[in-house]
Amino acid sequence: MDLITIRKEKDKIREEIWRKMEHEKVSLFPGAWGRIPNFKGRERAAEKVLYLSPWKSAQWIKSNPDSPQQPLRERALLLEKVVYMAVPRLREERCFIELLPWRIKNKKRASTIKGAFSEGKRIYPEQIKGVDIIIAGSVVVNYRGERIGKGGGFSDLEYAILRELKIINESTPVITTVHEIQVVDYSLPRVTHDILVDYIITPERIIKTRRKEKQPSGIIWNFLTPQKIENIPFLKNLRKRGIKSF
Repeated sequence: MDLITIRKEKDKIREEIWRKMEHEKVSLFPGAWGRIPNFKGRERAAEKVLYLSPWKSAQWIKSNPDSPQQPLRERALLLEKVVYMAVPRLREERCFIELLPWRIKNKKRASTIKGAFSEGKRIYPEQIKGVDIIIAGSVVVNYRGERIGKGGGFSDLEYAILRELKIINESTPVITTVHEIQVVDYSLPRVTHDILVDYIITPERIIKTRRKEKQPSGIIWNFLTPQKIENIPFLKNLRKRGIKSF
C-alpha cells in the first residue's frame, strides 16, 4: 500500500474504534473521538502494569501526556520513578518535561498535563538521564504489537529522537494501557517509522505481544515534511547544523 492508502486505512480503523467505544459507553470525558481515548477501567489497567518485571526494575519512565495514562504516571511518581513527558507537539526547544518525584508534593496533580508544566522542569532531549520503559497511548493495538495512535505521529517521533540520542535501544520495552475494545486480532497498516508495542495492558489482562519486527532505529527524514521540521525546534536545529543522524 502507498502512504496515502495507509493513512486512509488508519483513519477508517480509528473511527471504527472511537465509534465502538462511544456506543459501548466505555469512553470517559472528553470522549473518544479525535484523541487517545480515555476509558473506563484505566486505574485497574495501571495497577496491572505494576506486576511487570520491566516496570519493577525501571528507574526512568518516558510517558505520553494523555489522560488514560495519567493513573500510571501517578503511580510511577509515587514509586519514586523519574517521569519524562514530551511537550505537546514538541513545539519548544526544551521539548521534554522532567518530573523528579522527590521534589513533588502533589504527585496526582503532577501526573496531569497541566500539573506537569508547573511541577516539572522543561529540558532539552539531550538532558534526559535515561529511559528504562516507554508508556505509549494508543487508539488500537493488536497481538503482533502493531499500534495506531491518534494520527499526529508525535509518539513515533519522540521515540525516534530518543533512539537518535542513544537514550533508548531496540530492547527498551514499550507498553500501552487500553480498553479491551481497543485490542484487535487483525493486521494494522504500518509504515517504517511506526513504533511497536511489547506489552498491552487492559483492565482485565496483561498481554505480551508477539512482536517480531524491529523498532524504528531513529529519525526517518523522508517521512517528515519541511513544515513539520520547521515547527519542531529540535529537528530544525539538526537541519541547520547539517546533521541527519547522530
